[in-house]
Amino acid sequence: MFDWLKKNKSGRPVEKSGADAGASVVVTIDGPSGSGKGTISRRVAEALGFNLLDSGALYRLVALAAEDACLSVRNTEALVELARHLDVRFDSDEGGEEKVWLGEQDVTKSLRSEETGASASIVAQLEPVREALIERQRAFRQPPGLVADGRDMGTRIFPDAALKIYMTASAEERAKRRHKQLKEKGLNVSLAALSRDIEKRDRRDSERTIAPLRPAMDAKLLDTTGQSIEAVTQQVLDWVAEL
Repeated sequence: MFDWLKKNKSGRPVEKSGADAGASVVVTIDGPSGSGKGTISRRVAEALGFNLLDSGALYRLVALAAEDACLSVRNTEALVELARHLDVRFDSDEGGEEKVWLGEQDVTKSLRSEETGASASIVAQLEPVREALIERQRAFRQPPGLVADGRDMGTRIFPDAALKIYMTASAEERAKRRHKQLKEKGLNVSLAALSRDIEKRDRRDSERTIAPLRPAMDAKLLDTTGQSIEAVTQQVLDWVAEL
């Protein structure tokens, strides 16, 4: 499948032009919070030279925009309008770290807070909001390919993806990872509170009637408990190489 990719001088794959170009390949990585899917998705997209979709960021941005506009996260009609007209930019700083802009405001730090995550989980339960974001997510499917990180990427947004992965880890490890990640970002949260929040969010995401969190029937299951980032990234790249 990847004979239409070649390496440039930097070693990254680039798309061939004209008739040699193939359809954009999609790799979906779904799973619960703290499973490592965000980190692995970025590593895999970088290694392949693919585009990256962090679908969770879109729901978090809707929640943040609602907060800025003093709107309830249960005001469905208003949230749909926000979702349709979000002024969003994804960027990176000089060190290659992710930067996210909502209008002219740098929301990178607040976007990853546990409070925003909890609000985003509520927003994600609203079917009209999910519908408003579907085409926006699918528009990320551009050559030479896409790595899509989320909770329903393989089941709903890209059901025809070439490779679907469902990533998980033990609840204890996921809480510890998330705690470490937040501390590194300068955010203060207790491990116990974080564990409770993760359990609550897992239950809400898996039990919702609209696009519940679950593996696609044809997804490869990947438990990252006790595994290094490098090992998990390599496993995904090995699966991609088998396509």
